[in-house]
Amino acid sequence: MDVFIGELLGTFILIVLGAGVVANVVLEKTGGNASGYIVITWGWGIAVFVAVFITGSVSGAHINPAVTIGLAAAGKFSWSLVPIYIVAQLLGAFLGAIAVWLHYRDHFNATADQGSKLGVFCTAPSIQSTVNNLYSEVLGTFILILGVLYIATPDVGLGALDALPVGLLVFGIGMSLGGTTGYAINPARDLGPRIAHALLPIEGKGSSNWGYAWIPIVGPILGSLLAALVFALLPF
Repeated sequence: MDVFIGELLGTFILIVLGAGVVANVVLEKTGGNASGYIVITWGWGIAVFVAVFITGSVSGAHINPAVTIGLAAAGKFSWSLVPIYIVAQLLGAFLGAIAVWLHYRDHFNATADQGSKLGVFCTAPSIQSTVNNLYSEVLGTFILILGVLYIATPDVGLGALDALPVGLLVFGIGMSLGGTTGYAINPARDLGPRIAHALLPIEGKGSSNWGYAWIPIVGPILGSLLAALVFALLPF
């Protein structure tokens, strides 16, 4: 039960701070409106740092099904715990998205652009291209999971001392590779809030773009498995 709560809380914090910074930048009449992409990437990096720092000693702070699957595929985590972790991550992400909507509800109502509203919850490609978009998510997640595999402790995942390097890793991926698809690199981070967007009574929200939703799920899973394979083959 502790690991379930740890993953739920960690992913909740990740989305509150991560989706929260997006809302602060893209929604109308906020103090951070139009402050730009670098603010968003810093915000997500800090979101990862805080989530890992708080829950690392409880559950290993995977806060991402791709991390859970990658660690399991590399022999650093039990496959029997994978479903429990993923359910907790999805629920935490869903609840985090609701919390952000409640916090910025007046600003959602003041924003006419449907894409901006959806962008608070989930990712979308800058240029629609199935092959390239999938590749972007595979590559970004490959870098993330390979880094995590070298940072993580055996049989657990991440500890509190790993919070800063993992936060910087996510910040670096966002700065270098995030401009194509918004660097979901985390199926729960995208799917949980996308479900929330579909269910919440957001004024003028438009489509939840389910036609794209499989890419930030499949891409990160493929990237995590590829990272586990490369990690096993490397001599160091």
